[in-house]
Amino acid sequence: MLIDATTAEARAILGAMAGIAAINGEERVTAADRASLVAAHHYLLRQSERLDPAALPRLTPGELAAALHDRALATETAHMLTVMAFVDGSLDEAKIEAVLDYAAALGIDEPYIQEITEAARGHVQQALADMTRRNLESITGQPWLDGDAMGWFLPYRGDHANPALAARYRALGSLPAGTLGHAYWDQYQRNGYAFPGETNALNEAFATPHDCAHVLSGYDTTPRGELLVSTFTAAMHPSRPMEGHILPVIFSWHLGIKINDVAGSAVGALDPREFWHAWARGAAVTEDLFAPGWDFWSCVGESLVTLRERYGVPPLAE
Repeated sequence: MLIDATTAEARAILGAMAGIAAINGEERVTAADRASLVAAHHYLLRQSERLDPAALPRLTPGELAAALHDRALATETAHMLTVMAFVDGSLDEAKIEAVLDYAAALGIDEPYIQEITEAARGHVQQALADMTRRNLESITGQPWLDGDAMGWFLPYRGDHANPALAARYRALGSLPAGTLGHAYWDQYQRNGYAFPGETNALNEAFATPHDCAHVLSGYDTTPRGELLVSTFTAAMHPSRPMEGHILPVIFSWHLGIKINDVAGSAVGALDPREFWHAWARGAAVTEDLFAPGWDFWSCVGESLVTLRERYGVPPLAE
């Protein structure tokens, strides 16, 4: 869902974000923080005038809550404030405490609020475990009651390989270049990925929509691209967006905190400009690739150009 904010509301939100960036002093505000404010203003809040981050108002939590017109905007604002606490690549207790104050004033008490609370208190593993659980809930559409997460993500190991399924995916290479199926196959070939059904492959219930999101969005499989495609996904598939998609990749690919063996980790992969563009692009998409009704196999022979037009995927470059 695209964010609907007036100019005054946008400035209030950005002012609160700027305040979080400056919580340890204006001299500690980074170039990434400033770039993030400008990009959020342009892409996500869809404001056209030039933004001067230094001129933004600094609103208290109560003032911010009074400035916003509805619950949906308050919910999205809390998401944006949470991200802002991590743009500089650190797990900063003071910034997280500021986010918690704003969330309380906005009446937001979602699972990701507890996750960042635990992380700020040094209980990082508890936060990571909850992120994994919420990610699985988002993907499967069902509560995840502390089952074997790695077993779900890697279901074809041992005697559970499915050669017929793998052969079906490998056959996508025979489709014409420019089709979804061929692009999916090519991405796997270039990266040396195991196809669903092969011993070390990821569960197709995750891998297929995730990798199709890569193909359709244009984001590559570098740490930067993984962070962007998960942000795109969170906006496209708004089920546990923060706790199940955005926070896990920020922790994995930006803070360098490994969640599990599937996700991997890196430091500094959050692109402060393109992150907000990816969020806006995902929000504009009209087809949810993770929804139960989306059928990969019915689309494999269609051209990427056609599918991007049908699904309303905005261009990668402006």
